Amino acid sequence: MNSKHESLNKILVKLFNDILRIEEKYLCRNQFEDLTMTEFHIIETIGSQTERTMSETAKDLKITSGTLTIGIDNLVRKGYVSRHRSKEDKRIVAISLTDKGENAYHEHETFHRELVGRTLSDLEPDQEKVLIKALFNVDSYFKEKYKF
Repeated sequence: MNSKHESLNKILVKLFNDILRIEEKYLCRNQFEDLTMTEFHIIETIGSQTERTMSETAKDLKITSGTLTIGIDNLVRKGYVSRHRSKEDKRIVAISLTDKGENAYHEHETFHRELVGRTLSDLEPDQEKVLIKALFNVDSYFKEKYKF
């Protein structure tokens, strides 16, 4: 590996690890110290001001309905999510965020909005395009190589 490739490899690995660690440290504190990052990502997938089914949420998270049920049970118990059966079809379980869940959703959204804003703040439009293209290349690599 040449020095440019070594440098890029180091920054990508460091960046990936730092973002995960910092995101967790920032979000899982104060009023949200009872949440895990996995629970934040479930909340993010449910989305703000929406009602979703358990099955579509599990599919979007690429987990089984059984695994999601465990997470939703915890989020219901903690007061972040409400769950009910459809009146039209009792087999369908709908979930949505409570006010507390909405607050967590917006805190997570703010973290990402500020991250992206700071990332792009000093870049010229042509530099933004190059950065976005490079990150799409990384994403495509992982999806193709590891079939995600």
